[in-house]
Amino acid sequence: MIRVQQEDFDVGAEIKALTKGNPSIGGVVSFIGLVRDIAGDRSIDTMTLEHYPGMTEKMLARIEEEAQERWNLDASLIIHRYGPLNPGDQIVLTITASAHRQDAFEANEFLMDWLKTKAPFWKREAGADGDNWVEAKDSDDVAAARWSP
Repeated sequence: MIRVQQEDFDVGAEIKALTKGNPSIGGVVSFIGLVRDIAGDRSIDTMTLEHYPGMTEKMLARIEEEAQERWNLDASLIIHRYGPLNPGDQIVLTITASAHRQDAFEANEFLMDWLKTKAPFWKREAGADGDNWVEAKDSDDVAAARWSP
């Protein structure tokens, strides 16, 4: 399941809803990304995330589908927010659930690595010294490359 939304999310409620009624789940792994108040040596007041509606959801669905093909998952969820966010706000949530923890851990890492490199989101950070579009990081590409066939 994927959702792209402006609204915040409740991690506990999302885990409960995702796993409800499935007693075969033995492990749940979640990752929550937060807005930081600093980027490099810049202080950040706000971050605005933009995306292309329709295209973004299709790509997130493909990423989630690939995780389900690679690992034995009982359930998975990606929530990614857009719009203006402040330091400390939640940006992204990935949850993977499986009978065994290893599948859940690996699938969750895969989801985040591929979200960082393949999902069509653009981030603009604003601080006292002005606005700055966030550039892609080589370290994100290196992390994602380990999942390539």
